[in-house]
Amino acid sequence: MTSEPKSRGKTVAIVQSCYIPWKGYFDLMNSVDEFILFDDRQFTRRDWRNRNRIKTPNGVQWLTIPVRVKGRYHQRIDETVVSDDSWAQRHWQALTHAYGSAPHFGAYGAHFERAYEDVAHEHRLSFINRRLLEAVCEVLGVGTTLKWSTDYAPEGTKTSRLVDLCRKAGGTRYVSGPRARDYIEERLFADASIELTYIDYHDYPVYEQLHPPFDHAVTVLDLVFNTGPEARSHMKSFH
Repeated sequence: MTSEPKSRGKTVAIVQSCYIPWKGYFDLMNSVDEFILFDDRQFTRRDWRNRNRIKTPNGVQWLTIPVRVKGRYHQRIDETVVSDDSWAQRHWQALTHAYGSAPHFGAYGAHFERAYEDVAHEHRLSFINRRLLEAVCEVLGVGTTLKWSTDYAPEGTKTSRLVDLCRKAGGTRYVSGPRARDYIEERLFADASIELTYIDYHDYPVYEQLHPPFDHAVTVLDLVFNTGPEARSHMKSFH
């Protein structure tokens, strides 16, 4: 799915929150009417929940929010808390160092600096991710409604839980990430009369990026700081 308009009825996506995720995450968000943060699921280590990649003069660098994991093997994402309050300042310094010379850092840097200040004393990973998602949406002009999965008290497991969330949200169409094809039970959506489609993340255009070689798999902030008001033209759902 690329520039396909939102269909009749209500379109829903259900995804775990991520830390300053890549542009495709926001294409999915912009493609639906309601985006449900699926944070009542188990926190997974070394995943996108609390880290992402930036481009630097010395190559790709991971920015990771330190969280408490010792002895918490089955904690949910929305139960995960920060273990070091200085992370936000360090991350913003790293972003400033990496993108301070980018063409549009001057126009958008203050906006994101305020967002980092807002979350600097927040201990819950889910709320940190959501605030930063909202900061990006403000810049990109994404007006999709954000909800927590816990707003709907979903029942069931795996695909049946997704179907129940869609039904309780009033969704008639569900847009999934492409990797879910490997495990999603499509018949359950059909049985519930919910249309199931998959977003396509292929063939994103290349833009002028600091610190080559080019890499798509980095935070959306790379796109914003490098292309500014043209960021939407390098995505799919805004065309």
